[in-house]
Amino acid sequence: MKRIFRYFLEGLLYVIPLAVTVYILYKIFVIVDSWLNLPIPGVGFLLTLVGIFIIGFLASNVLTQGLMSLISRLFEKMPFIKLIYTSIKDLISAFVGEKKSFDKPVLVTLTKDGFPKAIGFITKEDLESFGLSDHVAVYLPQSYNFAGNLLIFPVEQVTLLDADSTEVMAFLVSGGVSGK
Repeated sequence: MKRIFRYFLEGLLYVIPLAVTVYILYKIFVIVDSWLNLPIPGVGFLLTLVGIFIIGFLASNVLTQGLMSLISRLFEKMPFIKLIYTSIKDLISAFVGEKKSFDKPVLVTLTKDGFPKAIGFITKEDLESFGLSDHVAVYLPQSYNFAGNLLIFPVEQVTLLDADSTEVMAFLVSGGVSGK
């Protein structure tokens, strides 16, 4: 009976992530298709991907870069829209693009006795504008969540890690389960 139960649990470990992933992808297809009201399943999703590719091409093209910048600046000036637009833009830019923010993994000592420690990412090294010239901003992601905390630490409590930032992020978000 114990062996049967163990097989069942091991089956769940494979089936649940696979099923949830397939379900999320299915919902994305259905939602995008419903926006475009197309009778062929998946065409709306495909058209959305092509549209994103075209916008990316236009944004990087010298001839249309000015127009894309104008649209971006317009969104950044509208009161409520600015909050949403810049937050999402900064979050996406932190992971991809030229201005990656999560590229300096660090180990932070949280107390004076040296323990406990936390792993995070330096997001801002110059806090002079807050009167904190000897401090850095460290983002501590939460496991199994798209959230985290930004904490300010004295420089001497922060140690750069010689590790790939992608692997460190996967380690943190998985609660320490993923990674080497």
